[in-house]
Amino acid sequence: RCSASTAKSLLFRFLPFLHWLPRYPVKDWLLGDIASGFSVGIMHLPQGLAYALLAGLPPVTGLYSSFYPVFLYFFFGTSRHNSVGPFAVISVMIGSVTESLLPSENFLESVNGSNATVNEARRDAARVELVATITVLTGIFQVALGLLQFGFVVTYLSDPLVRGYTTAASVHVLVSQLKNVFGVSLGEHSGPLSLFMTFIEICQKLPQTNVGTLVTAIIAMVAIFIVKELNHKFAAKLPMPIPIELITIIVSTGISYGVNLNAKFGISVVGNIPSGLKPPVVPNVSYFGQVVGNAFAIAVVGYAICISLGKIFALKHGYKVDSNQELIALGLCNFLGGFFQCFAISCSMSRSLVQESTGGNSQVAGVIASLVILVTILKIGELFRDLPKAILSAIIIINLKGMFKQFNDLHTLWKSNRVDLMVWIVTFVATLMLNLDIGLGASVAFGLLTVIFRTQLPHYSILGRISDTDVYRDVAEYQMAQEVPGVKIFRSSSTLYFANVELYAEALKKKSGINVDRLIEKKKKALKKLKKQQKKVEKEAKKKKVLPCRRGPLREARSPSLPQDMEDGHNGPGVAVIELSGAEGSTPPEPTLRTLGLPQPGFHAVILDFSPVSFVDTVSVKILKNIFRDFHEIEVDVFVAGCPVPVLTQLERGNFFSSAITKHYFFPSVHDAVV
Repeated sequence: RCSASTAKSLLFRFLPFLHWLPRYPVKDWLLGDIASGFSVGIMHLPQGLAYALLAGLPPVTGLYSSFYPVFLYFFFGTSRHNSVGPFAVISVMIGSVTESLLPSENFLESVNGSNATVNEARRDAARVELVATITVLTGIFQVALGLLQFGFVVTYLSDPLVRGYTTAASVHVLVSQLKNVFGVSLGEHSGPLSLFMTFIEICQKLPQTNVGTLVTAIIAMVAIFIVKELNHKFAAKLPMPIPIELITIIVSTGISYGVNLNAKFGISVVGNIPSGLKPPVVPNVSYFGQVVGNAFAIAVVGYAICISLGKIFALKHGYKVDSNQELIALGLCNFLGGFFQCFAISCSMSRSLVQESTGGNSQVAGVIASLVILVTILKIGELFRDLPKAILSAIIIINLKGMFKQFNDLHTLWKSNRVDLMVWIVTFVATLMLNLDIGLGASVAFGLLTVIFRTQLPHYSILGRISDTDVYRDVAEYQMAQEVPGVKIFRSSSTLYFANVELYAEALKKKSGINVDRLIEKKKKALKKLKKQQKKVEKEAKKKKVLPCRRGPLREARSPSLPQDMEDGHNGPGVAVIELSGAEGSTPPEPTLRTLGLPQPGFHAVILDFSPVSFVDTVSVKILKNIFRDFHEIEVDVFVAGCPVPVLTQLERGNFFSSAITKHYFFPSVHDAVV
């Protein structure tokens, strides 16, 4: 029974639809899911074609990517409102790989000895094979991370980092589509600064602009923009958004076919779109070594966008999204989709919002949307061969509006958090300058550096007691908090580790109000001088014992007297006289700061509040030992309060405790230590 129960729970976990589908409220949800699925399916058609162009692939691959992964997500996904499928940022990341590894220059062929032209059929076939391999590898990464419960890996992509990255990616998308808007042909640039090289080349070729292409793109952009604004303004009154993208594609295809825009005005069109589904093809594993870094970056970014959208909708509608299962679901969609010539997918904000606003309640809406695309692939797709590419570029550019609104983050972050603002700006600039793959790595590295920077410079404070309570607060921030006489209570807002523990020790000594190191140095000098004087006294005493007396036997000294200069008080600066005991063999008392004539601290105890400390390392253990030793040298006891049990265990393993430092110095709370 136990094994059967475990198998059942695993089955429900990896196939969530088995859990929710039997409980699906048909009467309440089905109609809304059908309407929502149809609306999203209509959006999938133009966006699939457009984002395939963005990835440098034949348009039909965009339709495949809008069908297979969307259908598969029904079985594995846990978000009811996420619309998976082609996404601009992921598409441009794929496009940068195809252009760098398989540039068009590799497929130049001369026809009858004339100028060389690009063999587009060979190029497209090679790129489809490459992208299918990237997609499968992306899926492998996502599934592996999900099975290993590594869904938390996305936490290294903070919200400012993701928003800065997607904004920069939108600039890449915009620049990449300008060639289709102006109707000019460009060389393919890859690597750092490729964005700027592409933009410069576009500016240089502006005199070669195809006016017909430019006019087509401008008219389409204006029409799509106006209708989208009307959709937004009258969203409450419209049963579903006006499918302006689909209308634009249908109308422009009809005009292009009727007027023959390609032949008369040189307006570039999509070309042949094969109908029907292709059999699965095994990816070319020889590409794995070349694209492993890009695949991992696509896997992480795609998941980050997907899970962030999923959590927004889950919070709004009161259900839970399993982050690890979402990673597995996205990975399976990519892995299986790669065998059917799909490119890597994620979630689209615009489609997800439409799915929610038009009555979508579950993953059934995604199945309906995928069926709309299936009909298109089987019967309708081939009708769009005369669709101008400028129309697809117009759709892509207008859909970037939401991304470009993220520039408003600069104003918000300036007011709320300057470090997050720096993360946003550095991510944006690095992604523009270094391209999408290297830019992501540099951005994550900078984001982690800011965490280290913040832990290196925490807030240090001296705590005081609020009268008649056992509450202790920063005396600099709370007027009612008063320092406990003779006790310094020190607190850091961060944990202790190798990067900040020395700063912790310095801040403690500074906050104590006394130069500890200087006082220890003075004590050592005084002890050294005292030791010399004691040796001198002992030496003179021995001489007196062995000197013969003229009038009798050896004279014994009952108590060795001090030299005359010491008796007169000429003992040197800061050195007190310690009189030796008359008893033979007795040890002199331990010299103190007072007997040495040195200043004494105005407190007798230091309490370290360890409640914010979550872990310690070997370096911090050594520095803590030094803190105990140094304060002991100036006759101040050190106590630790509120130390978590795991930290106490780490201290034990680090050989922190000894005969000089025992657990008697540790207390469960600051108040216990004070008492």
